[in-house]
Amino acid sequence: MGHFGFSYVGVLYLLMLFLPNIIWIKNKPQGYTSEGENRILGIFENTGQVLAVCAAVIFSDFNIRPEFPWILWLIISFVFMLMYELYWVRYFRSPKTLSDFYSSFAGIPVAGAALPVIAFFLLGIYGKNIWMLLAAVILGIGHIGIHLEHRKGIGTKR
Repeated sequence: MGHFGFSYVGVLYLLMLFLPNIIWIKNKPQGYTSEGENRILGIFENTGQVLAVCAAVIFSDFNIRPEFPWILWLIISFVFMLMYELYWVRYFRSPKTLSDFYSSFAGIPVAGAALPVIAFFLLGIYGKNIWMLLAAVILGIGHIGIHLEHRKGIGTKR
């Protein structure tokens, strides 16, 4: 279920998640708007965000414990977070168009939404933490769903 306690790994993941998003606030793609987003997907996204942030910090299940094969889940999860950082580096170096923002990275569609969701889901597997797994699924439905809708709409806005 989950062991209550502070997670330094969870805090590291949240820093890796939030720092690029803070920078993005001043580097939004031209023409970006959140108007007209699906309200149901928005509810899933917001609920998943709150649950994932809380789970990442309040459960010690995510701290490093070198148990094989479980440590492999943490390593793979961290690789996805590193890919997320590389996605942002590419975006910040790009012309910052909507196509750049909703692009794929390493074959993963809408990478800005999908990569952290995958990373947090794998972190939930590593921590054997049902709350993080549920949070990642709920977040994924909303966040990835919204990004897919936006990406689909790029062609119609031109």
